[in-house]
Amino acid sequence: MKGLKRGLSAIVVVGAMGVAGWQGWAWWSWARSPVLSSPQSVTSAFNANGSGENAEGGALSADPVQVNIERGTSIRQMGQDLEDLGLVRSAFAWEIWTRWLSMWEGPGQFQAGTYEIAPTESLTDIVEKIRSGKTIQQGFTIPEGWSLRQMANYFETQGFFSAEEFLAAARNIPRDRFPWLPQGIQTVEGFLFPETYQVPTNGFTAAAAVDVMLRQFENTVLPLWQDRQKATTPLDLDLKDWVTLASIVEKEAVVPQERSLIAGVFTNRLEKGQRLESDPTVEYGLNVRQTADRPLTLKQVRTPNPYNTYMNAGLPPSAIAAPGKASLEATLNPEPTDYFFFVARYDGTHVFSKTFTEHDAAVKRIRQERNRQRQQP
Repeated sequence: MKGLKRGLSAIVVVGAMGVAGWQGWAWWSWARSPVLSSPQSVTSAFNANGSGENAEGGALSADPVQVNIERGTSIRQMGQDLEDLGLVRSAFAWEIWTRWLSMWEGPGQFQAGTYEIAPTESLTDIVEKIRSGKTIQQGFTIPEGWSLRQMANYFETQGFFSAEEFLAAARNIPRDRFPWLPQGIQTVEGFLFPETYQVPTNGFTAAAAVDVMLRQFENTVLPLWQDRQKATTPLDLDLKDWVTLASIVEKEAVVPQERSLIAGVFTNRLEKGQRLESDPTVEYGLNVRQTADRPLTLKQVRTPNPYNTYMNAGLPPSAIAAPGKASLEATLNPEPTDYFFFVARYDGTHVFSKTFTEHDAAVKRIRQERNRQRQQP
């Protein structure tokens, strides 16, 4: 009798496991299937909330939806957003599938961008689309302080277009679309606003990149310029001069709290007719980059070129980089100061001095400290 009971118990357990397995498979088959099996099945469709509506209460449509995936969005949030939009049946199923893929295929990098997703696509197809980056829009980011050369290399590396195509577009001044661009400029250096952009995947050209960044400059920076009567700078700057000086401030200021003070030092020097003596202008003119261990040499500083502000008075012929809004504002409103000099500590901060004697002493102290650090094991 006991043996019979044990046999019946085993049958019940196996049967329960079979039922549970079948129910699990049935749920997964439902969860991964398209919310709409076809455009004609709108009236019979249901999503994870069991209705023919999305989370906002709107009727489901077979039309594709544009979904923007922000950089840094978690897998869980992605699934929830898609469920809320009525594009997948279950955020939980989304998370299970993406984690299974990560386990067997390695952690896939979901690509930020704008996607066109239809409720007639299966969950697995949607996952693949976002993992492979099949966007209708793509993003690019231009950091503050980048020059045209750096932008050109970035676009080429990212596969947008060649560096030479971009530089050629930057030399073509589109004054018909942007009449505010200063007369006499040879390139749009300094006028391409540093920002993160979303642009079309197809047909995005170098000229289009220049246009979208100029438009952002127009929308973000020109209002500051048009309101410049409130500025505190004593300098009589035109638009080109303002952007040029702001670009130098951008390259010199590493620590945000020093930005206005650095602008104040340059303002003092320009007011007194002193040369700016800014290292980044020499680097730009020679197309070199100094480091803490390989600073500019005396020969480089004494090499004549139009951008060498150690040798030439006033501002260089153009901007040397793309200044951000903070540097542009600091240049319009520099911090009042008695300082005329500063030297980098190589940790992002600077030592500011009122006289050349103080400055020279600060330079020597910093070099001695740097030499001691090099000698330490």
